[in-house]
Amino acid sequence: MKAYMQKFAQSLMLPISILPVAGLLLGIASFIDSGAINGEGNSVANFLANGGLAVIDNLPILFAVGLAFGMSKDKNGAAALSGLVSFLVVTQVLKPEAMAKVLHIAEDKVDIAFTGISNVFIGIICGLVTAAIYNRFKDTKLPTAFAFFSGKRLVPILSAAAMLVISIALMFIWPPVYNGLVSFGEMISKLGPLGAGLYGFFNRLLLPFGLHHALNQVFWFDIAGINDIANFWSSKGEAGITGRYQAGLFPIMMFGLPAAALAIWKNAEKRNRKVVGSLMVTAAIASFVTGITEPLEFSFLVAAPMLFGIHALLTGISLFIAATFHWTAGFTFSAGLIDYLLSLSIPIANKPLMLLVLGLIMGVVYFIVFDFAIRTFNLKTPGRDGLMEEAAKQDPSLEEDEEGTSTNNSGVKVSNKTKLIYEAIGGNDNIEVIDHCATRLRLTLKDTSVVDQDKIKQSGALGNKVISDKNIQIIIGTDVQFTADELMQMQQNQGH
Repeated sequence: MKAYMQKFAQSLMLPISILPVAGLLLGIASFIDSGAINGEGNSVANFLANGGLAVIDNLPILFAVGLAFGMSKDKNGAAALSGLVSFLVVTQVLKPEAMAKVLHIAEDKVDIAFTGISNVFIGIICGLVTAAIYNRFKDTKLPTAFAFFSGKRLVPILSAAAMLVISIALMFIWPPVYNGLVSFGEMISKLGPLGAGLYGFFNRLLLPFGLHHALNQVFWFDIAGINDIANFWSSKGEAGITGRYQAGLFPIMMFGLPAAALAIWKNAEKRNRKVVGSLMVTAAIASFVTGITEPLEFSFLVAAPMLFGIHALLTGISLFIAATFHWTAGFTFSAGLIDYLLSLSIPIANKPLMLLVLGLIMGVVYFIVFDFAIRTFNLKTPGRDGLMEEAAKQDPSLEEDEEGTSTNNSGVKVSNKTKLIYEAIGGNDNIEVIDHCATRLRLTLKDTSVVDQDKIKQSGALGNKVISDKNIQIIIGTDVQFTADELMQMQQNQGH
């Protein structure tokens, strides 16, 4: 189950990764003319705004397609198409007009829950069910008379049939679920700033398991009626309220975590500071500019979990403070400088410059707290565990070329980092599946107990997390795709 949830969280990143495009278009449109989002004013701004809203308004479809694709074993387009078919079937069958005919009642008598059937939650269900059908039946062979519909062609047909059955169940299940989710959202909303603070705290605590994405669905999208991201960028909410589940993250990602990186560098052994400095600067820049925090957070998560607990607490405090004073800004990807600047032009943003003031304060707090904790409790942050010096040395078994890559015995050029990771995880004898998300290698191994933790650290990886007996995540950074590709090359070559 844990491995399944990990893959689910990873697959959510595909539709979510499209949001920056929408944010960019809406941000530019609002900068040109703040009324463009509501269909007013400048023609060019309206044109750009509609392009952005095309993504925001169709998030449920993107989740259905993205999850069906991401959860499929071989990432095939047939799975994505089937996800679309599933979503269209459910939303067509359960829309109020159709339900009125099925139940033989007036349309205004249909439960209000069915007016919200086209939402991210339903999109997620469609995507997951479709992926399960695809993985089970993609290689099915039918009798000769029906052979044309065998294999992947069978999946959309089965998906449509399955969703008809599920639609019948949803006729009875969806109303109480929908109303329950709305009540949950209202309960959190009534907690006001405290609710925002609790969300921030648990958001970070779930990060190591990749489950923070599931929590985000409740607050950022329209599952529980909060829909914080879409309402902020379309300026449909309330100034000072809409964006409260996003705003407090800007001070953390732009100031707090970079300050933590400075504290980690300061406390590294002098002989290791050059190596640690290069790692921390890269991770801090990623956090500040883009809001991608995992490279930095995982650098101290495993070695010093106490610091991660402190980080989660401070994140909750930041969201609480921002929500208390009604300082709001929003993001489409993450709480970095790019999204911050784009959100400044959104009409509903409220006193966003105060988030910079809060950020400076949180930066000072992070540095003092991290510096004190590292020294007082002798925490083994990067550069204090005796391994960073080894990480800077080249593996003597490698033959270096001018670009810092190495050629293994089979003639495949890979980086030293990749070769060390390949050896650390046990090579082909232990590898089952190689995958990755935005910053992490997500590996399925036969046995994680044989993984050489020291060699992973020597590779220069920013950290790793053993999820289960078969699953491990290794933190690489934003260039993780290239490491994953090289690992796959080595795996394929060694398998010949």
